[in-house]
Amino acid sequence: MDKAPSFGVIGGGSWATAIVKMLCENLEQVNWYMRSVYAIEHIKKQDHNPNYLSSVEFDVNQLNLSNDINETVQASDYIIFAIPSAFLKRELDALNVSLKDKIVFSAIKGIVPETSLIVGEHFNEYFDVPFENIGILTGPCHAEEVALERLSYLTVACQDEKKAEIVAGYLGSDYITCKISDDVIGTEYAAVLKNIYAIAAGIAHGLGYGDNFQSVLMSNAIREMKTFIKKVHKMKRNINDSAYLGDLLVTGYSVFSRNRMFGNMIGKGYTVKSAQMEMSMVAEGYYASESAYKINKAKKSKTPIINAVYAILYEGKNPKKVFNKLVDKLD
Repeated sequence: MDKAPSFGVIGGGSWATAIVKMLCENLEQVNWYMRSVYAIEHIKKQDHNPNYLSSVEFDVNQLNLSNDINETVQASDYIIFAIPSAFLKRELDALNVSLKDKIVFSAIKGIVPETSLIVGEHFNEYFDVPFENIGILTGPCHAEEVALERLSYLTVACQDEKKAEIVAGYLGSDYITCKISDDVIGTEYAAVLKNIYAIAAGIAHGLGYGDNFQSVLMSNAIREMKTFIKKVHKMKRNINDSAYLGDLLVTGYSVFSRNRMFGNMIGKGYTVKSAQMEMSMVAEGYYASESAYKINKAKKSKTPIINAVYAILYEGKNPKKVFNKLVDKLD
């Protein structure tokens, strides 16, 4: 029997915690990097992450915990990054171990602000990781439902199908179903864009729009997503697959969606700063809306929903007035 590859998880948030939980179902040991020494010590003593998904209990004998990213990367064949895109560069600045010979998977739903690249492209361009060694983990899947062991679906995308199958094999369980995809760029962009549309859904809810409008908004969002992704990476894909439409719907409608929650607060009158301060988790769609807006200035795709969210979050436009104009652009 072949020896199991070693896996490392980079991040201390809810997604990282959920991924470690999944891996611990199938591996004897998981390398886990998190920045917080306090969180590491708490897990060692109390068997759970003090800040995220605290209901998940770990067997600490399965965990190789470290607050040194180099130690975790060095010890791992497969590395899964699960930190907010806004903080990725800061974490990678501390890295002095090469990623060239590692298999890198991203569970990050965002664009790196400093380079305006999706995470896979960032690793390829700045860390010389070959595209065949880069993969994406996407939904539809909420970390909170993984913690509750509710049936959830993951999409594992990689150019190298064998590597995707290996990762899927170590993440899958009786409550996690994994699907393989070769659309690495498309699924990653979909994961970025769905957070923007979830903010729009939240703003609409906060403004008092009902379910009828939400259904029209989501219908337009998936078509807008299709057009945007086709402009940046043209290939044959079915936008109605779970990795695209399914992930959009769960992020737009779920009570667990931090992006929808963030948008809801904006719709109710919170300023961007006050909404960010009140939330304990990062809403990736905030950063994604600026990056997507800038990317689309060059691509010139028709994106009224992205433009509306950008105008509210970055130009300080009144949400009610922006949505009054948006409704006339939807069908």
